[in-house]
Parts: sequence; C-alpha cells; structure tokens
Amino acid sequence: MEKEIINLINNSNRALIITHINPDGDTLGCASALKYFMGDKADILIQIKDNFDFPNTYSFLENLNNSKNLSTLKDEYDLIIALDVASIDRIIDKARTIFEKCENTIVIDHHKTNTGFAKINYIKGGISSTGEVLYDFFKKMDIKITPKMAQGLYSAILTDTGCFKYESTTPHTFAIASEISKIIDTSKIADLCYTNKPKNLILFQNYLVSNAKFCLNDKIAYTLITKEIVGKFSAKDEYSEGICETLRSISGVEIAFVLKETQQNKIKVSIRTKEVDATKITEKFNGGGHKRAAGCTIKEKINRAVELLIEEAKNIL
Repeated sequence: MEKEIINLINNSNRALIITHINPDGDTLGCASALKYFMGDKADILIQIKDNFDFPNTYSFLENLNNSKNLSTLKDEYDLIIALDVASIDRIIDKARTIFEKCENTIVIDHHKTNTGFAKINYIKGGISSTGEVLYDFFKKMDIKITPKMAQGLYSAILTDTGCFKYESTTPHTFAIASEISKIIDTSKIADLCYTNKPKNLILFQNYLVSNAKFCLNDKIAYTLITKEIVGKFSAKDEYSEGICETLRSISGVEIAFVLKETQQNKIKVSIRTKEVDATKITEKFNGGGHKRAAGCTIKEKINRAVELLIEEAKNIL
C-alpha cells in the first residue's frame, strides 16, 4: 500500500492535503510535513468553519501560513490526502464535495474508529498519533526527513500524546522522538507549542475550570462553553484545547466532558477518561475517537446534552 501511495503522489499534477475541522497539532503538523515532502504541487486546506484561520500556536510551521481556505478552494485536484481525519463528516461542505468527486483519495490516520472513506485507507488504529504513522511511512519508503518535515512530525506526536504521557505512547514513540531530536531542537518545538499562549486564552481556560461542575461523587466533571462565554473572552476555537485534560487530572474524576455550543441546538463534545473507554459514550451519539479521548456532536440544547452524557456515563461507571 505504501508504494501505491507514493506512486499516486509522484504521478499527481495538483494535490490537496486536508486537515480535519478545528485542527489540532497532529493534523497541522502532519499537513506541514507532507507539504514539505510533496512540494509546490500540493496545497493545504485548513478547515475552521467557513473562514481561513488556524491556531496561532502553530504559526512556526511556516508553510501553513500559505494554506487554502474553503471560500477560495477550487475543484482542480487529481489527488486529495486527508490527514488525521477520523470520518468523512470531519470534512465539511465544499471540501467534502471535491473530495468525493476526486478520482484518487487517500486517508492517513490513527483513529481506531476510522472505517475508511477513501480510495486508499492507510489507517493504523491505536497508534499514538498520525504523526507517528506518517513518520513510519516516510522511513519505510526510505524518504529522508528534513528539519522542516521533522518540525511538523514532532509537533504532531508531542501534542497528540499529551507530551508523551497518554497510554498510546510506546517505546517506539520515544524512539521516534529520539531520532527526531538528532535533526531539530525538540525542546524549542515544545516551547513553541506550550509556552506561547495569549493572555485571554489563559483567562478563558481559568474561567472554564473555575466554573466546572461535578457529579456522581466527583467521578464526573464537566464545563460548558456557551456563545456568551466565547464572546466575553473573544475566544478562538482552539482556546478550549486542554481543558478536558485538566478536568480529568483532578483526583477522583473518572470522566471529563467539555461541551461547546457551536450553533443553536448543536453541541460539540470532548471527552477524556482515566479507565473507561470514551468511545463507548461517543458511539451513542455517532461520534468516535480513542479509548481515553473521544468526541461527538449532540443536536440538543446544551443543558439537555449534559443530561444525556451524564446518563451514558453513569451506565458505564
């Protein structure tokens, strides 16, 4: 399968690399690395609703700054590669139409819930990150990893393993990090990813944690992000990243939820757990993810969504 992917890349005239909606460090880092490998014939599409934007944290990955947006996207690609995209509904609107019409499509991913929606599905479920999957792909095909590619790959692995503390982190993950450290200053990448946060991001996150609620003898913790709260702090989409992990880190908490109001009666849910399989909760709402980190969308008012999630969590606990 690896050779087939390389052949498609080499034979393509115009290629599009797609991140998942509301991108994180894994999808962005992989997109950056693959773009550096593919060169000028590849564009990156970063999906955040209908506007071009991405977390400023990752602006040091320079080729992301020249990415396409949904409003200027054209149907001109003979190859589309989706990175870290767990399901087709993580590609939205115009981009999905172009993806489905394209003759050659590839998915490179690490989500165990990904059933495959492309012509070629290069899915390694349970691996720590798509960054690790892509690194192994490059090595298997004897592709030299340049410093620019290494920056993206390390950012992907570092952020999706929670700084190497999630259970999906293996000795092989550490071995990759060790190899990358021979190419770039990995401590600098860590600083760029974690110690360069805007003031209003910190205030926003502090508010969410301070207003968290607990139930079932503190085994369940959750916080709500309404449009009013977003407006109060001028919060960007990525500002809620890490909140669920913070709630999960509290002693006694087994399941943590973050519920974000994206539209009227449409709630985006992030779930983190310690022992419980988070996908057992999200699958009830047609979501997916990993055993300890999963997500879904619930089409209800935010308070009703909380009730439904707590009910499912109680059943599992």
